[in-house]
Amino acid sequence: MDIKGKIVIVTGASSGIGEATAKLFAKQGAKAALVARSKKKLEKLSAELSESFVVVTDMRDEKQIKEMVKKVLKHYGRIDILINNAGRGYDADIENIDTEKFKELFQLDVLGPLVAMQEVIPIMKKHGGGSIINISSGTALINIPGMAAYSSLKKALVGISLTARAELKDNKITVGIVYPYITITNFDKNMIGGSVESLTEEARVNRNLPEFDPPEHVARKILEAVKTGAAEIYAHDWMKNASDK
Repeated sequence: MDIKGKIVIVTGASSGIGEATAKLFAKQGAKAALVARSKKKLEKLSAELSESFVVVTDMRDEKQIKEMVKKVLKHYGRIDILINNAGRGYDADIENIDTEKFKELFQLDVLGPLVAMQEVIPIMKKHGGGSIINISSGTALINIPGMAAYSSLKKALVGISLTARAELKDNKITVGIVYPYITITNFDKNMIGGSVESLTEEARVNRNLPEFDPPEHVARKILEAVKTGAAEIYAHDWMKNASDK
């Protein structure tokens, strides 16, 4: 898809991957609806991006998500691209998972993206197609002690996305997944999990991991996913073979 002039919703746009994605898409000529909970941060970003639109939304709240999509549609008249990026991690061994925290994580990492998809799909169908990109995690490709809650939900998001891709193919709506590696954001301390203790340079070297990625790298992968229509995009090629057997 050529994104010039397209309307894109970016959730989690107030920082990190979401902010970098909004900036990159705007630079490529798209008009970005900036979605997150922090009004102040969104307004600061919006001041930098021509024709952007701020919609303060808690992506754990189904009603707010539905209202957000309505506001974006009213403002721009159409929605061409949805980037489901908002999310949060949670580190805990199986026996110590707090079920209430897990439910809250489910609302943000799985249910929120699903509701957003359900709201934009009829709009995209009406306008002849679109693109939906859901941001999973490299943890969905492997089994890391202490990461069951987070990785299981990111795996669930993969299942929803690839099934939606098959269902929506005839409607010219492409659905894709992007798998980030460890990314240098305010979210990064949750990206590997309790088994790694901390995402320090020392930890990375000791575990023979590649250097961590800046959010701009992931943003470029998200742009690639939209432009190519690929089902799955990995932050790095070696991740394709990372799945535990």
